[in-house]
Amino acid sequence: QVPLVESGGGLVQAGGSLRLSCTASGRAYSDYAMAWFRQAPGREREFVATIDWSGGNKYYEDSVKGRFTISRDDAKNTVYLHMNNLKPEDTAAYYCAAGGGGITDSDYAYWGQGTQVTVSS
Repeated sequence: QVPLVESGGGLVQAGGSLRLSCTASGRAYSDYAMAWFRQAPGREREFVATIDWSGGNKYYEDSVKGRFTISRDDAKNTVYLHMNNLKPEDTAAYYCAAGGGGITDSDYAYWGQGTQVTVSS
Protein backbone atom coordinates (compact mmCIF):
# COMPACT_ATOMS: atom_id res chain seq x y z
CA GLN A 1 0.00 0.00 0.00
CA VAL A 2 1.05 3.57 -0.68
CA PRO A 3 -1.21 5.78 1.40
CA LEU A 4 -1.53 9.21 -0.13
CA VAL A 5 -2.70 12.33 1.68
CA GLU A 6 -3.48 15.54 -0.20
CA SER A 7 -3.49 19.02 1.28
CA GLY A 8 -3.45 22.65 0.19
CA GLY A 9 -6.89 23.06 -1.30
CA GLY A 10 -9.11 25.99 -0.51
CA LEU A 11 -11.06 28.95 -1.82
CA VAL A 12 -9.26 31.41 -4.09
CA GLN A 13 -10.28 34.21 -6.43
CA ALA A 14 -9.86 33.88 -10.16
CA GLY A 15 -6.30 34.72 -11.14
CA GLY A 16 -4.95 33.50 -7.84
CA SER A 17 -2.61 30.63 -6.99
CA LEU A 18 -2.57 27.54 -4.84
CA ARG A 19 -0.07 24.79 -4.18
CA LEU A 20 -1.39 21.30 -3.59
CA SER A 21 0.73 18.72 -1.81
CA CYS A 22 0.48 14.96 -1.76
CA THR A 23 2.52 13.09 0.80
CA ALA A 24 3.05 9.36 0.46
CA SER A 25 4.24 6.79 2.94
CA GLY A 26 5.91 3.58 1.95
CA ARG A 27 9.34 2.72 0.61
CA ALA A 28 8.14 2.25 -2.95
CA TYR A 29 7.06 5.84 -3.51
CA SER A 30 10.16 6.79 -5.48
CA ASP A 31 9.50 3.95 -7.91
CA TYR A 32 6.11 5.28 -8.96
CA ALA A 33 4.93 7.81 -11.42
CA MET A 34 2.67 10.34 -9.70
CA ALA A 35 -0.31 12.20 -11.07
CA TRP A 36 -3.06 14.64 -10.27
CA PHE A 37 -6.63 14.18 -11.40
CA ARG A 38 -9.69 16.31 -10.68
CA GLN A 39 -13.43 15.84 -10.56
CA ALA A 40 -15.98 18.61 -10.75
CA PRO A 41 -19.58 18.08 -9.60
CA GLY A 42 -21.58 16.12 -12.16
CA ARG A 43 -18.51 15.33 -14.25
CA GLU A 44 -16.19 12.39 -14.60
CA ARG A 45 -12.75 12.47 -13.03
CA GLU A 46 -10.22 13.86 -15.49
CA PHE A 47 -6.45 13.83 -15.84
CA VAL A 48 -4.53 16.99 -14.91
CA ALA A 49 -0.80 16.24 -14.81
CA THR A 50 1.70 13.45 -14.34
CA ILE A 51 5.40 13.16 -13.48
CA ASP A 52 7.51 10.05 -13.95
CA TRP A 53 9.56 8.32 -11.28
CA SER A 54 12.69 10.31 -12.12
CA GLY A 55 10.98 13.70 -12.22
CA GLY A 56 12.40 14.25 -15.66
CA ASN A 57 9.24 13.75 -17.67
CA LYS A 58 6.02 15.64 -17.13
CA TYR A 59 2.78 15.79 -19.06
CA TYR A 60 -0.20 18.10 -18.70
CA GLU A 61 -3.78 18.28 -19.82
CA ASP A 62 -4.11 21.00 -22.44
CA SER A 63 -6.27 23.38 -20.40
CA VAL A 64 -3.67 23.63 -17.59
CA LYS A 65 -0.51 23.87 -19.68
CA GLY A 66 1.42 27.01 -18.82
CA ARG A 67 -0.59 27.53 -15.62
CA PHE A 68 0.04 24.37 -13.56
CA THR A 69 3.37 22.75 -12.68
CA ILE A 70 3.84 19.30 -11.22
CA SER A 71 6.98 18.50 -9.25
CA ARG A 72 8.21 15.95 -6.76
CA ASP A 73 10.56 15.91 -3.78
CA ASP A 74 11.47 12.31 -3.07
CA ALA A 75 13.35 13.27 0.09
CA LYS A 76 10.01 14.44 1.48
CA ASN A 77 7.94 11.74 -0.25
CA THR A 78 5.84 14.56 -1.63
CA VAL A 79 4.49 15.59 -5.01
CA TYR A 80 3.23 19.10 -5.64
CA LEU A 81 0.84 20.79 -8.02
CA HIS A 82 1.55 24.49 -8.35
CA MET A 83 -1.52 26.19 -9.80
CA ASN A 84 -1.32 29.74 -11.12
CA ASN A 85 -3.85 31.97 -12.87
CA LEU A 86 -6.70 29.86 -11.56
CA LYS A 87 -10.03 29.99 -13.34
CA PRO A 88 -13.55 29.16 -12.10
CA GLU A 89 -13.52 26.11 -14.37
CA ASP A 90 -10.61 24.73 -12.31
CA THR A 91 -13.03 24.25 -9.41
CA ALA A 92 -13.01 20.56 -8.49
CA ALA A 93 -11.86 17.97 -6.01
CA TYR A 94 -8.21 17.23 -6.80
CA TYR A 95 -6.86 13.73 -6.32
CA CYS A 96 -3.30 12.49 -6.10
CA ALA A 97 -2.45 9.09 -7.59
CA ALA A 98 0.55 6.78 -7.73
CA GLY A 99 1.20 4.09 -10.28
CA GLY A 100 2.79 3.21 -13.56
CA GLY A 101 2.15 6.50 -15.34
CA GLY A 102 -0.35 7.52 -17.99
CA ILE A 103 -3.39 9.74 -18.32
CA THR A 104 -6.25 7.44 -17.37
CA ASP A 105 -7.57 6.30 -13.99
CA SER A 106 -6.63 2.71 -14.68
CA ASP A 107 -2.95 3.65 -14.98
CA TYR A 108 -2.79 4.32 -11.23
CA ALA A 109 -3.27 1.83 -8.43
CA TYR A 110 -3.18 4.13 -5.42
CA TRP A 111 -5.31 7.18 -4.70
CA GLY A 112 -5.70 9.83 -2.06
CA GLN A 113 -8.99 11.07 -0.62
CA GLY A 114 -8.91 14.39 -2.47
CA THR A 115 -8.69 18.06 -1.61
CA GLN A 116 -11.24 20.65 -2.71
CA VAL A 117 -10.25 23.63 -4.83
CA THR A 118 -12.85 26.34 -5.36
CA VAL A 119 -12.15 29.32 -7.62
CA SER A 120 -14.53 32.26 -7.37
CA SER A 121 -15.11 34.66 -10.24
